[in-house]
Amino acid sequence: MLRRNADKPSERLERALEGGPIPHDADTRRALAAAGALAPGHVRSPARIQQTEDAMMAAFMRTLNPLESRDDAGTGDGLEETELYRTVIELPDGGEIIISDIEEITPDLLEESAELAAEILAHRSRDHLS
Repeated sequence: MLRRNADKPSERLERALEGGPIPHDADTRRALAAAGALAPGHVRSPARIQQTEDAMMAAFMRTLNPLESRDDAGTGDGLEETELYRTVIELPDGGEIIISDIEEITPDLLEESAELAAEILAHRSRDHLS
């Protein structure tokens, strides 16, 4: 009978750890607090661990087996057929601006660009004089 009484606190602790009712005696409460302090604060998700491992292995395999470069790479993609328009504008200070565009450059666009560039240069020269 003495043995049964000696095991009661451990039985109460086991029941409390398994999700049973929390006992009111001080010894069991202290043991529960100690067990709670030892428990990890968060659990790693197995799915996230697997995702991370898969991403690392894919990057490793790409490093080991890089894609072969083709001799005809870039042909047939339509980029070399694009016509580029290019115009050089002389600025009042003796500089020049080169304007390039994939659309045709109009005189209005040239005038607007020249005015904008002159304005920027005027601001810069005032900043340097200050």
